[in-house]
Amino acid sequence: MAHPASISRRSFLTGRAAQPVPDIAPPGVVEGWTAACSGCGACAGACPTGIILMRDGRPSLDFSAGECLFCGDCAEACPEPVFDRAAKPAFTHVVAVSDTCLARNGVSCMSCRDACPEAAISFRPRVGGPFVPVLAEDSCTGCGACIATCPVRAIAVAPGSREAGHG
Repeated sequence: MAHPASISRRSFLTGRAAQPVPDIAPPGVVEGWTAACSGCGACAGACPTGIILMRDGRPSLDFSAGECLFCGDCAEACPEPVFDRAAKPAFTHVVAVSDTCLARNGVSCMSCRDACPEAAISFRPRVGGPFVPVLAEDSCTGCGACIATCPVRAIAVAPGSREAGHG
């Protein structure tokens, strides 16, 4: 059993263990970027939304803290050849809505739709219940805006079916 101090309040109240946060690289990193990263943390300090955290000496995005604005400040602050500065910053991932979604469980909630800057999440009607979320994967930038706003953490990063150049 985990030490009580290592259990989040949400995990305690819901009776579910917190899921490990996957390592998500900042947008626009080049292939093999971890070899070039010195772990200086300049990217984390430059991020206006504070979603870049240093984990094991490497930057990793935490979308529970907010969204990526694709502003490029992390790339500009980085002193190493980690980012492709000529390309538009983009992610290869999208998001996925799990079965713990409130709307999928009979509770009306559209917080993810309201937070999505690309309108990639819409809701379709269903008989006998609230509308359910539908993700337009081709419109999803992977910014994470919907992740931070979801009251039950039903949204997470998922592998996308597009190439890194999508944006």
